[in-house]
Amino acid sequence: MSSKNKLEYTAEEFVSPEYIRNRFSKIMSDMYKKEVPLYGELLDLVHGINENVLSESKEIEEQLAHTGELTRLNMERHGAIRLGKPYELFTMRRLFKVMGMYSVGYYDLAPAGVPVHSTAFRAIESTALNQAPFRVFTSLLRIDLIDDAQLRNNVETILEKRQIFTEKVLQLIDKSEKEGGLNKEDAETFVQEALETFRWHDTATVDYEMYEALLNQHRLIADVVAFKGPHINHLTPRTLDIDKVQVSMEDRNIPPKDNIEGPPARKCPILLRQTSFKALTEKVTFKNNVEKEEIGEHKARFGEIEQRGAALTQKGLDLYHELLGKTRKAIGGSPTAENASEYNELLAENFKVFPDNYEDLRSEELAYFHYFTTDKVKTLSKDKVYTKVDVNQLLEDGYLSIEPMVYEDFLPVSAAGIFASNLGTDDAKREYEGTSNQDLFEKDLGEPVYQLTKWYEDMQDESIQNCLAEINA
Repeated sequence: MSSKNKLEYTAEEFVSPEYIRNRFSKIMSDMYKKEVPLYGELLDLVHGINENVLSESKEIEEQLAHTGELTRLNMERHGAIRLGKPYELFTMRRLFKVMGMYSVGYYDLAPAGVPVHSTAFRAIESTALNQAPFRVFTSLLRIDLIDDAQLRNNVETILEKRQIFTEKVLQLIDKSEKEGGLNKEDAETFVQEALETFRWHDTATVDYEMYEALLNQHRLIADVVAFKGPHINHLTPRTLDIDKVQVSMEDRNIPPKDNIEGPPARKCPILLRQTSFKALTEKVTFKNNVEKEEIGEHKARFGEIEQRGAALTQKGLDLYHELLGKTRKAIGGSPTAENASEYNELLAENFKVFPDNYEDLRSEELAYFHYFTTDKVKTLSKDKVYTKVDVNQLLEDGYLSIEPMVYEDFLPVSAAGIFASNLGTDDAKREYEGTSNQDLFEKDLGEPVYQLTKWYEDMQDESIQNCLAEINA
């Protein structure tokens, strides 16, 4: 059977979730390029830089090939949406599950001045990620954080009236759940109908007075509440050199945000670095009280770029957050256009204590790794059964090798920084009172989220066990 057929077909002639996910990400990208033409130019820029990096560094090319990421590099895309009510989150979970995407991680953005909590919907198996890496960072508005009681009631009333899913996509979600999948014809209908939920609408569902009230509470609240649905607000290609992208955007007159979010540039990249071009100012038609149209403006949609590095253990994450927090505290909060240079210098200085080679990251248990057997394993003595306690010695003796496990997820402080810079607002300086509420989020979602560190631990352990099984065979 060809690789294409393996990707497309499963039992009972159902197409695979990977096929549906790839198809959906393709038509989503095509739609977004039409709606936001700069995004198409951004894709061309990123692809060109990736080709240059790979041609100049065989080490990076071999690393990506070894871990299976090379084939998906130019497929890498994540999107982001913002939902308004629990029903929307619950149903979105069901919709994404048809595409083999599951809720991974809980992110509370309220401490960073954004009144949402979030998760990422993505595949949860390495092979599935390499076949179709599309994922969607999905936020749910925390209405409880709106401090104006009357406005809070108005928001609940507005959201209660809207339906963001088409009747046909709801029918196909039901069908997939009951029958265990969709055939190719149904899958094509499903992706086209699902796309309608993510489409931009330039007509608001509220009058201008209400829009202004929402805007004054928080720009993101206006974006969530005032429109027919959760328009995709950005898509994100993956680059191998985000610093080069940042400079190249300026050269192409693509307006970049002031600063790259995340860790500093390193020889061994960690976690996630992100930048973007600034949000478009778009014309919007509002309805006033006598149903006369009124034209206004709205900012929401932009183009983002990401560079992914090694996934960190909890110990590594704690060190990352300590160093990031120390840097931000020193400059008085989030970096701005005025202090970006000072911030980047201080960030690089503070991160000198974070090991910048893979062997130290592994030995100090700061990052996760894939383990591989080497050709030398053929000469290994078979006079014992090798276990996990032997792994360090097997590495030292050259029977095993490692490659970093790429971070597949998100960083709440970085996400909030991207949101804030593109909304063109000082809202990020705001602090919301209250605590994280993962229990409520999971109740609204309809199931628990996958815990981030456990997912990486399991993937690393599976990699080690596969090596040991090969050695002991």
